[in-house]
Amino acid sequence: MAEIKPIRAWRYNDSLTETIDDLISPLFDVVSEKQRKSLYQNPLNSIHLSVPQGPDAATRAQHLLSRWKTDGTLVQDKLPAIYVYYQYFKLAGSSKEYCRKGFICHIRTYDWEEKVILRHENTIPSSVNDRSELLSKTKLHVSPTHGLYTDASFTLEKYMDEAIANPLYVSEDYQGVRDVLSLIHDAHVIDLFINLLKAKSIILADGHHRYEGSLHYKKQQQALNLGHTGTEGYNFHLMYLTNTEADDLRILPTHRLVEGLSSFDENEIVEKLSTDFIIKEIEDADTLNEIIIGKKWAFGILFKDRAIKVRLKPEALATMRWQFPEEVKTLDLTILHYFIIEKILGIPGKDQRKSKNISFDRSFSDCLAKVIRGESQMAIITQEVSIEDVKRVCASGFTMPQKSTYFYPKVICGFLFSSIKEDEFQTPVYSLF
Repeated sequence: MAEIKPIRAWRYNDSLTETIDDLISPLFDVVSEKQRKSLYQNPLNSIHLSVPQGPDAATRAQHLLSRWKTDGTLVQDKLPAIYVYYQYFKLAGSSKEYCRKGFICHIRTYDWEEKVILRHENTIPSSVNDRSELLSKTKLHVSPTHGLYTDASFTLEKYMDEAIANPLYVSEDYQGVRDVLSLIHDAHVIDLFINLLKAKSIILADGHHRYEGSLHYKKQQQALNLGHTGTEGYNFHLMYLTNTEADDLRILPTHRLVEGLSSFDENEIVEKLSTDFIIKEIEDADTLNEIIIGKKWAFGILFKDRAIKVRLKPEALATMRWQFPEEVKTLDLTILHYFIIEKILGIPGKDQRKSKNISFDRSFSDCLAKVIRGESQMAIITQEVSIEDVKRVCASGFTMPQKSTYFYPKVICGFLFSSIKEDEFQTPVYSLF
């Protein structure tokens, strides 16, 4: 099944890491414009590799990376390692501290049809192309994607706990999360990691665009390399792996914002909703996200001066024309995208991934503010997706609508980088790997 390898990471020179907080950055797809402007002010921040500026941005990142390697800003570790990565966090309204335990390694890229790495979401093509171009230019994985394996025996956690007691870095990131990185060099322990994963398939939790970018690049290089062996660096991807059986896996809802519809009529939309949904007016719009919690097929709808709760009538499900298995058809988000976005707003399912009329926001308060200010015509408030739903969809071979899940917290960029250039990817002769 899944083949993993330890990595010889490129990391910031030790002389710079006393201020590691100044070097880390959010992932490319969650960093805000305001954060970018601030981070760009530091010429050494990892944002310059993950979200390079200006025209021909990927080439700029390539030249910067070369300079950082030459002048010692980045230094490659001498021995391959498994990098242990813990994230300590709290959720709003709770005093409990969670710790998501995981490790970073190389993993072979597999076609979706091989069913080793399983996707649960669709991707947005422009973002895949962007990541593929950056990888092609730099030959560098700037940040790990997030994968999930299942191990009810928690075999690896004791080794990770031992390693994290001697951290390389401790940082507090933009989410308020405490990020801790350590490593494992012990060849026997690394073999345990490798052998455990051999029997596992991996659910891709976060980073579908980066993974598809890697997959595209591998196929491109494989076609160009007549002597392809499968051991080349381009066959591998950087991934952060965590255990689905832990109680620290949190998936937050991602709400839908609608904007720019020329024929938008609030009253007409509510009237159409009444065909398939039970509708309830809500006096206090700022409680809408709490009112729908735990109610199957229930959503909040925010207009500028009006808030309603809608819940699908059970008999309406039989009228759905999308040909999906029950595992996908009965998901809240499938209901949302079919009955509200396609049937009522008139945006066909096949066009929704590319639609400029749909945007996404994890923050309920942001959605409320955007609708009140008139920046969005309406917001559709959703609930979180369970990990069991994700597992069922992956097993079915189908996918959820785009932006269905927001695994929290997000990993950060800047702790380590992974090169797939052949002379930097292949492990040295003195290594057992």
